[in-house]
Amino acid sequence: MNRIVLRKIHAIAGAAAFLLIATFWTSTVISELFGSQATVVAVKHVIVYALFALMFCMALAGATGMKMGGKSNHPRITAKRRRMPFIAVNGLFILLPCAFFLYHRAAAGQFDAVFYAVQALELLAGATNLLLLGLSMRDGFAIRRTRAAWSPFLNP
Repeated sequence: MNRIVLRKIHAIAGAAAFLLIATFWTSTVISELFGSQATVVAVKHVIVYALFALMFCMALAGATGMKMGGKSNHPRITAKRRRMPFIAVNGLFILLPCAFFLYHRAAAGQFDAVFYAVQALELLAGATNLLLLGLSMRDGFAIRRTRAAWSPFLNP
């Protein structure tokens, strides 16, 4: 696969993952603050099913990023590479279990202190992943800008 296609796939998958997490986060906050219990249940239901799309996007972004980054020692690529394990662990071991737990509790109508404690953890972990993904996107844009600025083909 050529580098241009790889870069586009990486950008689309990364942006989609970021937007999905942002949508999950804002939907949760809005439904909790302004919605009924039925709305919260519906949001949790949609999130559980949309997690499969998120996992696909994250895997695709990670695989294409590793392929493009190779063994580069560029500081921004190194920073992106260092963030990915935290994003993955946070997603797999905190966000994923929280999403299923909260869905089952909401579906059962168990909106108790445990539900809200796990909800707070999920919101914190989601915000952390949004921050880390945002930093990685910023670094990706910066890498692209510096390459374009120094490319002999773009600046004859």
